[in-house]
Amino acid sequence: MDHAHGAHGMGSMSGMGGSGVSSWDTLGALLLTGWAVAMWAAVVVLAFGNRRQVRPWMYKTAVAVIGLGVIGQVGHFQEHVAQVGYWVAHPYSPAWMTPWGTGLARGMGQVDPTKPTLGMEILHLVGNFIFLAGLVGIAQITRRAARTLKSRKWARMGVWMQTIHGLEHVVLTLSIALGATRAIGLSTWFGLIEPGPALVTYRVWWHFVANLIGTAILAIAVYHLWKERRAVKAAYGADVPAASETGEAVAPAASELDASEESPVREATLAGRS
Repeated sequence: MDHAHGAHGMGSMSGMGGSGVSSWDTLGALLLTGWAVAMWAAVVVLAFGNRRQVRPWMYKTAVAVIGLGVIGQVGHFQEHVAQVGYWVAHPYSPAWMTPWGTGLARGMGQVDPTKPTLGMEILHLVGNFIFLAGLVGIAQITRRAARTLKSRKWARMGVWMQTIHGLEHVVLTLSIALGATRAIGLSTWFGLIEPGPALVTYRVWWHFVANLIGTAILAIAVYHLWKERRAVKAAYGADVPAASETGEAVAPAASELDASEESPVREATLAGRS
């Protein structure tokens, strides 16, 4: 979710300056922030858990993180689509957000009501880190399976890209929080583009394209994860149908690969001893 600044920043957008904040705005902001915090807490637990003995809850937790990441990005990306659609219809108008996006931004903005655009920047930051957590979830759930999984390769690609995009939002948010009159980052050409239609156009399209690419990568990773779900489940000891029952090829788990490589050596050793 993103917008460029108008002549007075984003404070001109639907009461974004902090006034008229409803209890629903506050509740929505708290729930969205809690959503992001819970996802990253689960990611940290998975990262440490995957270094130890496998447990059934690891698989279920990773699936939950991925699902929440996908849902979050669907909502996130539709905001960008709506913004671009509005720009196409009104290319010279001030930046625009959907009513629900504006409400969430108002709720986030209560952190510091003296900075009208801070809530919007925090909202964008939270949304992007929910997206990143979903991609990390795919990387974590495939960690125990064979390294040749396509879902893992696409997820890692997405993690790198979204990390860079997330850092852009960190910079944008910090610049406003520290007192800049307008957000400073690559999507604002480091504050050098004057407020107006040029900045609106650049920032709206910049973030739309970045999220379009990121969403495509997420979709491809989830698609391959679905196709490779048998191998992933097997790596966690989950019950899966036999390959002969489904006719699907199953990529062996990393532990199975290690065992298969060691078996000829063990057989040769036993034969020598006999």
